[in-house]
Amino acid sequence: MLTRKSLLSLAIGTSLLASSYSSFAEIKIGVVTSSTGPIALVGIPQKNSIDLLPKSVAGEKITYLPLDDGSDPTATVKAFKKLISEEHVDAIIGPSGSGNAMGVIQFAAESKTPMLAPVGTAAVVLPMNEQKKWVFKTTQNDDLIASALVDQMKASGIKTLGMIGTADTYGENWSKVMKGLTEKAGIKIVADEHFQRQDTSITGQALKVLMANPDATLIAAPGSSSVMPETTLKEQGYTGQMYQTHGAALDSFLKLGGKEVNGTILAASLMLVLDQVPDSPEKQVAQKYVDAYKAKYQVTPPTFGSNVYDAGLLLQNAIPTALKTAKPGTEAFRVALRTALENTKNLPGTQGVYNMSPADHSGFDERGRELIQVKNDHWVLLK
Repeated sequence: MLTRKSLLSLAIGTSLLASSYSSFAEIKIGVVTSSTGPIALVGIPQKNSIDLLPKSVAGEKITYLPLDDGSDPTATVKAFKKLISEEHVDAIIGPSGSGNAMGVIQFAAESKTPMLAPVGTAAVVLPMNEQKKWVFKTTQNDDLIASALVDQMKASGIKTLGMIGTADTYGENWSKVMKGLTEKAGIKIVADEHFQRQDTSITGQALKVLMANPDATLIAAPGSSSVMPETTLKEQGYTGQMYQTHGAALDSFLKLGGKEVNGTILAASLMLVLDQVPDSPEKQVAQKYVDAYKAKYQVTPPTFGSNVYDAGLLLQNAIPTALKTAKPGTEAFRVALRTALENTKNLPGTQGVYNMSPADHSGFDERGRELIQVKNDHWVLLK
């Protein structure tokens, strides 16, 4: 018969074992953002959104390990290696920049760590291969956004197009996508210029576009870098229709561009015009995120922050399935988590509805975009 002392010892031992198991079972998610440096306008709302992510799933605690890469691709690599080799995370959300993301895909793949990339370029998931199958993208692919713009251009009678994009993965992929779509639409690209994000002047590129005199010009640049090409063209007297990608979908674009960006057309998520779109499951999710962000930070979040929030929703949806296969902290769990993410179906997010597949690790359809125009310094749904 067990004595009181024996029972006490057994209880303590059981408690310690449970505590040990709980510690082992804790889910660890690394988050790499660019909350400082040139991409900070994108990275800051992404970093802020970490506090709004699920704290537990299926009874398991989730710990988030945030790191700032300062917008530096080399620092991104160091951050990823630290999270993978030292922290042994189960997944990584980030980084903020397209070029930064391209530089760490190999490390996610080698360690079999799912990577949820809140970046603009589709190049992180396309063309799909053995490395990119570990990456899931929480923004719309370029072709989904571009096709909406090209359809609008064609309907408006535009025949010639100029382009100014960043000299990196983001701008280069947009050039590639637009070339294919405009050819089919009978629109000729008469100028395709590029610039570095840190450039303080792009007068030369703007003059080349101006000399080509296109009916319209598309700026393919993310964050604050989307403003200068457009304002420079306007200052030089360009009067054609201006278009932007979803990289310009932040209120800072309106503030920095001022009256010079009025009339601009872009395709982006419903978050920019949340009060102007009909009710839907994705609108409800977006409103919940916006309300939570405003309650904590007293400002309306840019769409970039919601890309991290959606990464949390994707993980929240996939983790219970992965837990049926293996325990957190193991390769088996990471593999199961990747498979569960790839099988995400009909999951409403702030940007649209996710339907992943082995060939599509972004998963958006037309519900993930709206045509929007800048009117009187505000975003207005283009009807």
